[in-house]
Formats: sequence, C-alpha cells, structure tokens
Amino acid sequence: MSQPDDHRWMTRAIELAHRCPPATGAYSVGAVIVGADGEEIAFGFSREVDGSVHAEESALAKLAPDDPRLSTATLYSTLEPCSQRGSRPRPCAQLILAAKIPRVVIAWREPSLFVADCQGCELLTAAGVTVVELSDLADQARAMNAHLSL
Repeated sequence: MSQPDDHRWMTRAIELAHRCPPATGAYSVGAVIVGADGEEIAFGFSREVDGSVHAEESALAKLAPDDPRLSTATLYSTLEPCSQRGSRPRPCAQLILAAKIPRVVIAWREPSLFVADCQGCELLTAAGVTVVELSDLADQARAMNAHLSL
C-alpha cells in the first residue's frame, strides 16, 4: 500500500537516475533508502562508482551491513531490483534481503531487454518484503532510458 511520502521519495530517486552516465547495455536507475523517521539515510544510482554498479547496490554500500536503521527502512528504486546479473555475484534483490529491508517501492518492472524474466519483486515478496509499485511514475522513471529502445 502506498504511503504519503512515497511519491516524494520516488521523485528523488528519479532525479538520481538522471545522473547516470548512459550505457547501451544497462538501465539508468536511481535509489534512495529512507529510515523509519522519514530521513534519507543513503542514495545511489547506476554506474555511480564504476561501470557495473547498480543503484540499490551503490546505496547499500554506503551503509554498514548491520546498520540498525535498515530493518525499518524503505528502499525506493526507479526500476524493479534485479534478480540475476552477470557483472556481480549477488543481484540487488538478494542484497536487499541480506540487508533485511522490509519495504521496497518501485516505479516500473524490468522489461525483458536484458533479462528474459526478472523476478525481483517476486523474490522479495516471497521473502516477506512489502513491495509497492507506483506505476503512475513509471513514465518518468523510464524517461532516462529512452536510448535503450524499450
């Protein structure tokens, strides 16, 4: 279920996604982790630190794995967290589960351009994570990916 600040934080994630260097083989994605107190505790975007880093991975890397705020946080990502990837051993859905983040909000589901059937939302939901999709912001979240022929 959507909460009052979800659109504000997703708009922040969309702004971050615009900072991604375009890449022909990867989406431009922004992510924000917000604590239970409503304060931003970390952010990230695709290719922020290297050519392979994903937005969620970048945001999570800025926090200690045992940061107590993670267990009550919400992660906002402009795109469904990946369920498989070739550039790193652990996909973002697994990183989110390992961080014990209980709520994830996305703007759009990953299309089958690079992965035939992304299962990020399904993996998170099956593990008890609440997943909310803000489809009314999907066009804005897709906009910086126009170069990918979606």
